[in-house]
Amino acid sequence: MTAEHQRLEQDRQGQLPWKKWGPYLSERQWGTVREDYSENGAAWDYFTHDQARSRAYRWGEDGIAGISDDKQQLCFAVALWNGKDPILKERLFGLSNSEGNHGEDVKEYYFYLDSTPTHSYMKYLYKYPQNAFPYDDLVAKNRQRSKTEPEYELLDTGVFGENRYFDIVVEYAKAAPEDILIRITAHNRGPDSAQLCLLPTLWFRNDWTLRKKDLSARKPQIKQVAGAEGVSVGVASHPFLGDRQFCCEGSPPLLFTENMTNLDRIFKKRNRSSHVKDGIDEYIVSGRQEAVNPQHKGTKAAADYRLTVAAGQSAVVRLRLTDSPYARKGKKQTGETAIFGMDFDAVFA
Repeated sequence: MTAEHQRLEQDRQGQLPWKKWGPYLSERQWGTVREDYSENGAAWDYFTHDQARSRAYRWGEDGIAGISDDKQQLCFAVALWNGKDPILKERLFGLSNSEGNHGEDVKEYYFYLDSTPTHSYMKYLYKYPQNAFPYDDLVAKNRQRSKTEPEYELLDTGVFGENRYFDIVVEYAKAAPEDILIRITAHNRGPDSAQLCLLPTLWFRNDWTLRKKDLSARKPQIKQVAGAEGVSVGVASHPFLGDRQFCCEGSPPLLFTENMTNLDRIFKKRNRSSHVKDGIDEYIVSGRQEAVNPQHKGTKAAADYRLTVAAGQSAVVRLRLTDSPYARKGKKQTGETAIFGMDFDAVFA
């Protein structure tokens, strides 16, 4: 039996839950019937892409190259910013059914490159332009075209001219069912050095606002703790999942907010908290320092990596999502026992 055959058998017999974590995160939850609570059943108009960064979902989550547990209680995905876009790139953009001349259509380039049956290894590629993403152009041009004309695609906009884009390669490898190693490589395919804000993001699906009052105290939380030297650590605590350590190599700043709807932006109502779902977007794109929680806790957190990648070169970010507490400060951090030690690359290999 191969190692993967052994994992499959262990999972089948209930010995080890190798399939508990996997690519169960949607890349577009907005505009779907799952998130349509309208009176007239107009899913596309009820929950739009423009609202998605600010409005908490009920029945699922979305993200780029993301994973979650099989109950989708805790989610991880990659957010990006090229310094020119009006919003963070947190999920796939597309046209609604009425906007596309051939109906609904995702206008992104992304590729599932590999995955074992237990998702012990996964590999994903997303192509991110270095110039401003042409949101308005894609909508306007496709609206102008008839059903007999071809679709106006992302490549047609010229945003990938001169190869000015990043290849974002996201890989996952499981050292154990609850010990997930994450390696993100940003390749600059363009002719010049380019900046990239890379935001590996961890968050809880918001189901606590729908619970009965007697369960409100069981709201999950992510908070920063003292980590080993050179490692930023956030602990994600959930009443059913338990604790997970979110370990980020290189000690990047951790940004915290709440996965709660920005009521002021969406419904023109007063927010219950000053830290809402789009807080990290506001902090990165608009520079609003107060949009993230200075107490370093919340239900949504992102590591803030600011990268400058030379032409033709690449940058690597390594993370670990694990149920082991050995990333805490004071724990042994040498050789194979280090959170990003020799075993990290060995597991990928």
